[in-house]
Formats: sequence, structure tokens, C-alpha cells
Amino acid sequence: MEGGAVSANVLFDIPGPRARARNRLLGVAGSLLVAAILGYVIYRFYETGQFDGQKWSILEYKNPQQRLVDGFIATLKAAGVAAVLAVALGALLAAGRLSDHRVFRAPSFVFVELFRAIPLLLLMFAFYYGAPALGFRTTPFMAVVLGLMLYNGAVLAELFRAGVDSVPRGQSEAAYALGMGKTQVMVSVLLPQAIRAMLPAIISQLVVLLKDTALGFLVTYEELLDAVKDLSGAQEFAFPLIPLALVGGGIYVATCMLLSWFANWLEKRLGRTKKTSAPMLHADPGAAMGQGGTV
Repeated sequence: MEGGAVSANVLFDIPGPRARARNRLLGVAGSLLVAAILGYVIYRFYETGQFDGQKWSILEYKNPQQRLVDGFIATLKAAGVAAVLAVALGALLAAGRLSDHRVFRAPSFVFVELFRAIPLLLLMFAFYYGAPALGFRTTPFMAVVLGLMLYNGAVLAELFRAGVDSVPRGQSEAAYALGMGKTQVMVSVLLPQAIRAMLPAIISQLVVLLKDTALGFLVTYEELLDAVKDLSGAQEFAFPLIPLALVGGGIYVATCMLLSWFANWLEKRLGRTKKTSAPMLHADPGAAMGQGGTV
């Protein structure tokens, strides 16, 4: 492209006045419908006494507060460790899928397709209840992390591979023309662009990983949902399931929103970095190749 400029592809026709008016009408109608449903749910909560002070008073005591905090920390711990391992596994599997050697490509393909097809809960059950039968003892934390790592690693592998495939072929061809090896091309040219392109999808998958830690209570891992379940059985507070579920859900929503904000911030920062470094990146290859064009 001239001057390294990137042209935007129009994926749909620009709507006309009538289409814009129709879209606004549909948007208003949808918003009113959502508001009506939300209002009905709040009304039913009020009618069934879910806003009574007795139910909400459990949150005034230190022990329930500490139990929720401990559960949230356990959720973040499992999600953080599993995310790091899943990203590393996904990058390794993606490299295998993109390898020129079938001895690496075939096992990577089988691994990705297998663990993408197995339900996450089944993986957790296998590690926690099945592994002891084979002589391996696993803690609830290990079962949750290993299940999340394998499932999300397989999904991330496909995201990484799709990101690398989306990079224009001219980028790798120009790098090979400069004398770079395949590993150099992958690490220095393709992966940075692929990660930048697939960053929203990667962060979205990590948000899913965070929410999937809630399945850990089924293998006795004491995370946030497990804390909500245990505290909701408090008879002296009239079984405050709904108040605690609202609080727990609010914590999940706030955490996911924070991750989404971080993803947007990181994407904008990487975009600024790309624009700042673009002239140098485009100038060097052209000079090295003795041409006035750009890569």
C-alpha cells in the first residue's frame, strides 16, 4: 500500500434516512421492552419480600463479608493462573498448527479439536474425581485450573492461528526477502500483528474463563459462587439467596467490565504505538531492499 496507509473495508451499505429512522424506532422499542422486563422482575422481588431488611442484613456482618471477599480472591486466583497457562498453551498449539512439519501439526490439530469439544465441567470432574482412580491426587484448585487451561487453551489456539492467517501474506514475504528465518518472521512480524488484531477476541475469551470459574463449586472449590451458595442457607436471615445472588452477580459484572475497559485501553494504546512506529517500520525494509516502496 502507498505510504503504509490502511484502507478500511466497508462490510455493509450505509443506511439511508428511512433505515436510520427504523433502526432508532427498533432501538427505542427494544429499550422499552428491556426496561419493562426489568421493572417486572424488581416488582416480583418486592412482592416476595426479597428487599426486606432481614434478608439484606446478612451483609452487615463481618464473617459473611469476609466469606465473600475470600471467595472473590479465590475466583481471581484460579482465573489468573488458568489465564496465564491457557495463553501459553494456546500459543504453543497455534505454533504447532502453523508448523510446516506434520509431526507437530497433526497432534496439535487433534489436541485442539478434542479439548474444544469436551465440556469444561466434564474436564473438572475428570481431574477431581477421575484422577485419583489413576493414582493422581488433585486439589479442587488444581482441577479447576487444569480444566480451564485445557479448554480455553484450545480455544485460544484457534484465535491465535486465525490472527496469524489474517495478516497479509506480503508481510511475511517481505520479511523472508530480508533474510529472516521462519521463527523470526513468526515472532517479530506475524505474532505482534496477529495479537493486536485478535486482542478483543482474546480478552473476551479470558472474560469467559473468569466466569467459568463459577463451575468450581461443583468440585468443592471455595470460590465466589460457592460462598454465595453457603451463605444463602442462613435461616436466621430468612434464606437470603436473592440478595446474595445480586451481590455476587454485581461483583462478576464489575470485574468483567473492568477487563473490558482494560482491553479497550490496551487496544487504543497498541494502535497509537503502531501509528508511531509505522514510518520507521516501512522505511527500513524499503531501504534494505533498495526500493522506494513499502512493505
